[in-house]
Amino acid sequence: MARSTGSRLTVVYDVLFSEYGPRDWWPAETPFEVAVGAILTQNTAWGNVEKAIVNLKSRGFLEPDAMRNASERVIAGLIRPSGYFNLKSKKLKSFMDFLYDEFGGSMESMKRERTGKLRQRLLSVWGLGPETVDSILLYALEKPSFVVDAYTRRMFQRIGFLEGSEGYGEIKSLFEEKLPKDVQLFNEYHALIVEHCKRMCLKNKPKCNECCLKMRCAHAKSSV
Repeated sequence: MARSTGSRLTVVYDVLFSEYGPRDWWPAETPFEVAVGAILTQNTAWGNVEKAIVNLKSRGFLEPDAMRNASERVIAGLIRPSGYFNLKSKKLKSFMDFLYDEFGGSMESMKRERTGKLRQRLLSVWGLGPETVDSILLYALEKPSFVVDAYTRRMFQRIGFLEGSEGYGEIKSLFEEKLPKDVQLFNEYHALIVEHCKRMCLKNKPKCNECCLKMRCAHAKSSV
């Protein structure tokens, strides 16, 4: 009998963890910094986000009250390294309105909200898509909400778990229904996927011969 999807997902996790070890992701000093980073990382590399974070922190704007009171123009100038800075400034201000209108500016109060209800409320905030919302839930608020990104889709389509036409919610459900709802597991799994795709499962010219998953990967086997 073939192993269940759940056990296969666990095997992939174990192989990746053995290869790369704990990722200690997301790098930030506060939950609010994680939320800001999740918004800034849309359509850009993390290195660019780090530069924007440093700029915000150096000016004292990486605190809820300070960011709320800052103008969009000032914030846009500081986050310029992250790209789409005018648009992202508007998204940050939209998130700030939500944080203060609904939770009095407290990430801790937001954390007390039930996961499913909070996810729907965050998805209603202008500028926040599913990946950003799940990143905030998982990494900032420590809630078991699996993050799906382009790396996840690429890697698991190549391995053979996905056909390629699945929507975000369908892929998210694959992980959440087949794995224990554990914050640390979801955190580590997503971080390991990102690490593996940056090193091995590249968009173009993946390093299949060097890949720790090559014996379990349909793409690797077909490329031999």
